[in-house]
This record gives sequence, structure tokens and C-alpha cells, in this order.
Amino acid sequence: MLTPLIKQLMKIIITILILSFNFSLFAQSNQMIGDYTHIIGQEKTRKINYKLTLNQDGTFLFHSYTKDKQGIPPEVNAYGKGKWEAEKNIILFFTDKENDIDEKYDLDFNGSKARFISKSPRDKTDRIVETSLQFFESKIFWIERLKILKN
Repeated sequence: MLTPLIKQLMKIIITILILSFNFSLFAQSNQMIGDYTHIIGQEKTRKINYKLTLNQDGTFLFHSYTKDKQGIPPEVNAYGKGKWEAEKNIILFFTDKENDIDEKYDLDFNGSKARFISKSPRDKTDRIVETSLQFFESKIFWIERLKILKN
């Protein structure tokens, strides 16, 4: 039989383990928060600029700007917003069709997933790993396989 003191000690140890696990998850998602960008092309001919902001409150904003002098129209903006969650190193995106989609924010990120890439703290080599997000699943065809770097 366990004595009351041992039972109390076990409860404390389990509580500490659960809290430390939650803090490590929070620290990882905290590392993901920020602005990510990717620019393709030259200003003179065709330029595409992607910007994604992951906010601390679990919301995100996305903006794609395309400037193509030979395009019709020559400038195109696309916007998206919604909520995001982190599961290990995967970021899941959610768009509420009633609240997040309107005339300006018309991109539906539901089902979009991106991998968070960063250098492991255990990696002591001189290898450079740029902190980034790599989309690997999305209903938006031009976002799938998009890699954007953290600023």
C-alpha cells in the first residue's frame, strides 16, 4: 500500500512533468511566431511577393502581391486570414468561411499544412539552416510546395 506521503509526492511529480511538457510545446510554437516572406523575380519584369504573419494569438494573415507588366491585370493582390495551430513541427491552417472570407480576404486556407524548418539546438555544426515554412498540402495550388523564410 502507498502511504499518503508517497501518493502526494507522485501527484507533484506528475504535475511537474505535465507542466514541463506544455511549456516545451509553447516554446516551440512561440519560436514559429513572426513574419515570413518570399520574393520571386525582378521589379522590371515580373515580381511575386509572398508574406505570411503568424500572430501569438493563433491568428494569421497572408498577402500575395504579383506585378507583371505583361499581365492582365498588371498587378494582383490575394489575401487570406484565419487561425493556425502547431502540432510538433507542423502548422495547420484554418479559415472560417463565415468570419474570415470576404471581398478582400478570399483565400481559403482550410486543409493547408506547412512544415516548420529550423536548425536543431542539438546541431553544433556550422551548417546554416534558414528558419522557414514549407507548405506541403493546400487546396490553393500555387501555395503547395511554397517555401517562405522567417524575417
